[in-house]
Amino acid sequence: MRFAIPVVPVRIAVAAAFVFLSAAVPAEPQAGGAAADQPVEAVWAPRELNFTFLGFTAHYSCDGLQGRMQKVLLMLGARPTDLQVLPGPCAASYGRPDHFPTVRVKMNVLVPAGGDNTRADTATVAAHWKTVNLTASKDVVKEAGDCELIEQVKQRVLPLFTTRDVEYQSTCIPYQLTVGGTRLSTQVLVADQQAAKPPATP
Repeated sequence: MRFAIPVVPVRIAVAAAFVFLSAAVPAEPQAGGAAADQPVEAVWAPRELNFTFLGFTAHYSCDGLQGRMQKVLLMLGARPTDLQVLPGPCAASYGRPDHFPTVRVKMNVLVPAGGDNTRADTATVAAHWKTVNLTASKDVVKEAGDCELIEQVKQRVLPLFTTRDVEYQSTCIPYQLTVGGTRLSTQVLVADQQAAKPPATP
């Protein structure tokens, strides 16, 4: 089971709407203003994260959150060869929704070469900007169930990557499915597969 959605009185959801207002964040140019079609010299940098999902509407199982987060991280450009997304301590048994599912993430992401946190001996990688839409699902129920997850990905996961032109809007309402109210897209650095060089081990 991936997530479960509880049924509650409509008046609870209506009352909650006054607390959780929609948030719109304009485009945020980051990591320079180079044109999208220009190549970028980048290096791989290690990142770690303990991610605990806190949701009112959707409740993921630990393995369900693990699978969903792995897809998100790969879409954002995490290096697939050494990406680790491991379930954290979970109260519920395998496959059952957990109130506080947790995953532990270890990954490598691309950052522009020459930055303060770049070692001089680190091998460079040919990279380019790619537009990624994390809310482009054709399944409206799945999209609505992911609303709170996308909010938390924007807050805690996106800052770990090199991004620019972030477009974000959220209208999540606790205990109520909101279809089409959440949007998160951004440009991220991804490796040119045909020109990528094996990076040095961090």
